Amino acid sequence: MEEWKNSPIFRTFAADFTMRVLIINTSERVGGAAIAANRLMKALKKNGVKVKMLVRDKQTDHLTVFSVGHNWTQPIKFVWERLCIFMANNFNRKNLFQVDIANTGTDITQHTEFQRADVIHLHWVNQGFLSLANINKILHTGKPVVITLHDQWYFTGICHYSGNCQKYQELCHHCELIKGNLLGDLAKQVFLKKEKIYSDAQLTFVGCSQWMANLAKTSKLTQGHRVVSIPNAIDTDLFCPQDKKQARLAFKLPTDKRLLLFGCQRITDERKGFHYLVEALQLLKQQQPNLAKGTEIVVVGGEADSIRHKVPFNIFPIRYVSDPQKMVQLYNAVDLYVTPSLQDNLPNTIMESMACGTPCVGFNVGGIPEMIDHKENGYVATYKDAQDFANGILWILAADQGVLSRQARNKVMTTYSEDAVAFKYKDVYNS
Repeated sequence: MEEWKNSPIFRTFAADFTMRVLIINTSERVGGAAIAANRLMKALKKNGVKVKMLVRDKQTDHLTVFSVGHNWTQPIKFVWERLCIFMANNFNRKNLFQVDIANTGTDITQHTEFQRADVIHLHWVNQGFLSLANINKILHTGKPVVITLHDQWYFTGICHYSGNCQKYQELCHHCELIKGNLLGDLAKQVFLKKEKIYSDAQLTFVGCSQWMANLAKTSKLTQGHRVVSIPNAIDTDLFCPQDKKQARLAFKLPTDKRLLLFGCQRITDERKGFHYLVEALQLLKQQQPNLAKGTEIVVVGGEADSIRHKVPFNIFPIRYVSDPQKMVQLYNAVDLYVTPSLQDNLPNTIMESMACGTPCVGFNVGGIPEMIDHKENGYVATYKDAQDFANGILWILAADQGVLSRQARNKVMTTYSEDAVAFKYKDVYNS
């Protein structure tokens, strides 16, 4: 019996049976990180892990999601951090949400669910939710801490995406996103604070893509800590192929056109690469006028109406869709999903679209080429090359749609299913 109790199989089973994991994220539902964190919680529950979620902004009545509690100081904390960044940037709003300095937040270590947890799993905790001091206190409670990297913030000074800057490999300073020094060198200050906080902690960093994990490994902040790559999970029972004609009728979309889908929340965000999509569509219209006549674009998001005059195709604007089942219908209604993003980790939208059997076109950047297998289940265009992006759209529309659809779905089933992702995270927790 003692031999059995000491075996790896028994220890893994016992750890799964008793382990309590607490996922921590700023929002319960809003944003890509929140969606990914929710999906991970669901996947872990299905695979026997006792998991709960602690957030600042709670949007549902789910019993396993807890709020830190609302009080009058929370909006003030958010505004104070933005104000400090605004002042440091010479009172310029540009890049106001591209950086976080984590100078204010909420102590969550006294929360009942935190104290009950065996493993603390940090996700996206910015915009006034957790300060550096709060994170320091979490790391020194003695509880094992796992950090999922939805962007680069945990291993840079203050930016969420560093672009071509590699200062984080040694020491962030004079950040290109901050144009002033009214509050001193914020990037250097925050980087050094993170370095001190991490120095005597035992951390596991998880990149949602191999690309993100590889970047993290080059940072001075992660040295001496474990860095692994585990993708986000998706419910392949929910996100699945449906009848295309019925899906189009549900959104009153034409059944005799080729339809592209583009998600658009903030076209002013340069990282989204919207102008490359516009250029690609213009090239398609010039070079393939007959194809263009039968092709239209569905734009989902808050700014759909505002881009009508910029796109040389007929547009069907659809307001932000919060219901996942409606999004499944939308992915199924179109022929392909286009994402001209210039910096991205592991986009949920690509995963969702492929799970529905809808192929995607994206640039060769970030985690996108890990998701899309070039000319097998989609098209990976040369980075910042509008002509190649147009070629990708043309290639998918001319390909065998049935084959592409099956191969896109198969990629998600084998790589991003709930069971596959939960198994990898359980291994991290148990270790």
